[in-house]
Amino acid sequence: MMMMMMMMEEEEAVGRRVSCDGHRGTVRYVGLAPPTAGVWLGVEWDHPDRGKHDGSHEGVRYFSCRHPTGGSFVRPKKASFGVDYVTALKRRYEEEPEEPAGDELKISSRTVMMVGFDDVKLKQKVEKLTEVGLRRCEVSGPGPQNEIRNTTPFVQSLDLSGNLLSSWETVATVTEQLESLRELQLSHNRLSISSDPRRLSPAFSRLRVLSLNSCALTWTQVLHCAPMWQQLEELYLADNDITELLRPDHVLQTLRVLDLSNNQILPETVLEISRLPWLEKLNLSGSGLSDVQFSDASAGEKTALFPALKTLLLDDNNISELRSLLHLSCRRNPLLQREKNLETARQILIARLSRLQLLDRRQVEPDERRGAELDYCKRFGLAWLQAGGHIDPEKSHPNTDFLTEHPRFLALIHKYGAPDEGEMREQKPFALKNQLLTVTFVCPEDSGRKPIEKKLPESMIVQKVKGLLHRLLRLPGVELKLSYTCAKMAGREIEIDNDLKPLQFYSVEDGDRILVRWS
Repeated sequence: MMMMMMMMEEEEAVGRRVSCDGHRGTVRYVGLAPPTAGVWLGVEWDHPDRGKHDGSHEGVRYFSCRHPTGGSFVRPKKASFGVDYVTALKRRYEEEPEEPAGDELKISSRTVMMVGFDDVKLKQKVEKLTEVGLRRCEVSGPGPQNEIRNTTPFVQSLDLSGNLLSSWETVATVTEQLESLRELQLSHNRLSISSDPRRLSPAFSRLRVLSLNSCALTWTQVLHCAPMWQQLEELYLADNDITELLRPDHVLQTLRVLDLSNNQILPETVLEISRLPWLEKLNLSGSGLSDVQFSDASAGEKTALFPALKTLLLDDNNISELRSLLHLSCRRNPLLQREKNLETARQILIARLSRLQLLDRRQVEPDERRGAELDYCKRFGLAWLQAGGHIDPEKSHPNTDFLTEHPRFLALIHKYGAPDEGEMREQKPFALKNQLLTVTFVCPEDSGRKPIEKKLPESMIVQKVKGLLHRLLRLPGVELKLSYTCAKMAGREIEIDNDLKPLQFYSVEDGDRILVRWS
């Protein structure tokens, strides 16, 4: 009889979250597992390397797991079902006065500081807290009725990452008592999906920022839950099970930031989220993408998709082509790796993307854009001529292949005029000899010094050129001023005024003369 009562109580544990020896999992089975005696918990672990099997034992299936080694049996006495919010709060902020303060947490687009009790005591009592961090504190529920509302009524930012919350209903019993809550961190949890998410929406009515990284969610599940978050502006979904994107009809329409990084997304489904009207920042880093194309516009035309997008993060993909953006992070992609010289790759991207203001977290200045666009016209001028282009606009008819590859080229020609044929460069395969410039250094204000001819890499920055000149001319400690002349622009002297730019930025070419002055 006693055994039956224990099993009836423990059967209520199915679906609950537990921790054991630092590992978290979900109870999938409660009962006997012969030939051993006594009650066991069958647990599906968040990380399958903690498990031993798929829920089968001695030829009998007791429960199912997503991973073939994701499950194992543990005795109930070895599993912790967690504590309520208020108990965790007291442990975190009252019973651990020696807790060092200063854990930084990236919960949204800003970094907040999670403080320990000593710092809180200096500022205000626990009930005045606006930011609460209960990461990995084994929180499993709200505790006594209205206790959260009475204990921390002013919380605006809450971190419940890596806890033992089992369902969205349980989360709602916590958040409905936090009437000022705007930011919620729920990463590294496994939450069962509500059958009626809209019913829970009042508990998240003021929520603006939600983090659900590493929660084993699919996009379909996200869309199913989305009616709960009617005013959400930032949603973080990195490291989930999102592979195919579907159109978010009537949900997520207020999003400004969406993080889908480290999900293996089918490229052809990316445009399903392109109609989100206010989306300004999209993170698709590490998503296995090979290209980003817009189906509603031809080369050089403006797309109506992603109407508000300003920042796109595409680090660690296989991207080889893009169109237009304001802010772009595109490191470790073939788009940049085509050019062995990273500065050259940067200049090409700037020229191709007319509205780009920030590239890999470096500001695009007006003079850099002008130099990049002029160099782009020279770099691809011969290809333009070969494709049917002509210096006379009435005779210029470049073919479709060229315009697809260089959609801004005609706009740049219209802006700056076509380069002279002598300025156009033949694209050579990468080799060190192809990247060296033969230049002559001349000191026009010191006729006693003979010109010096040197071979320099076109990627050499001006600062290093000046360092070389200090040694060659034996002028330590003086401030050098550089300019250059070339045969193609006779009588014109072009100032080299930025020490951090490479020679190629100023379109210095083989045979040019660099004028050296000092004061």
